[in-house]
Amino acid sequence: MKRISKFVVLTSLILLLSACGYKSGYEPDNVNPYPEQLEQVQSAVNQFSENSGGLLPIKTREADVDQYIKYPVDFTKLVPSFMGQVPPNSFEAGGIYQYVLRDVEENPTVKLVDLRGTEVLRDLNFRRSVNGYAPIAETIAEGVYKLDYKTMGYKSEITVPSPYSSTQLPLIAIGTGEIFIDYSIELYKILQETDEKIEPGTDIRYLLEQDSPIVPAYSLPYTVNENNEPVFMLPE
Repeated sequence: MKRISKFVVLTSLILLLSACGYKSGYEPDNVNPYPEQLEQVQSAVNQFSENSGGLLPIKTREADVDQYIKYPVDFTKLVPSFMGQVPPNSFEAGGIYQYVLRDVEENPTVKLVDLRGTEVLRDLNFRRSVNGYAPIAETIAEGVYKLDYKTMGYKSEITVPSPYSSTQLPLIAIGTGEIFIDYSIELYKILQETDEKIEPGTDIRYLLEQDSPIVPAYSLPYTVNENNEPVFMLPE
């Protein structure tokens, strides 16, 4: 992996003041990552695996798909035999979360993908396909770019609500035109608060999910620089 040394989180600090609409006031049952619903799905997954000789209730995905969405839970294999109904906050029930499995080889663990960002990425990719390319406004770091939203038909910059805080997260693109959610702001905050020694070259996205049920889907790998700040990693 090639480490990109330029970190530009300071230019995005204004985004820290933007609040996500789901974080305050009344929140319906289909937008909260309730621990009890995760526990119910985890229990059902464990029972299914025990009854099937180690198989997992997952849908088939292509091998090169984003690691965080590679193993979606297949509720048709769990309901009604192992649980009464799909969780109200799941995509299948009209909620904003996709239930997925992580660490499928050693310790299959139920996690969540926040689909609010997915919808934004889908719209951006549609507009990119119409225009034939993803126009670039500026270079953020070597191989990583900020999109030109006005050229794509938007009135202002597009962000997505962070699943970890009230922060709004920017979007970035790489040379192939692929678009990702930028979790630099969240990683920066965690790194400022942790005493953990991280070796440069280590993908630090695990920091986001180690204390959260939600995974950083649709993101680039990150590592740290000599100042223990998050920096992007791209394939050689």
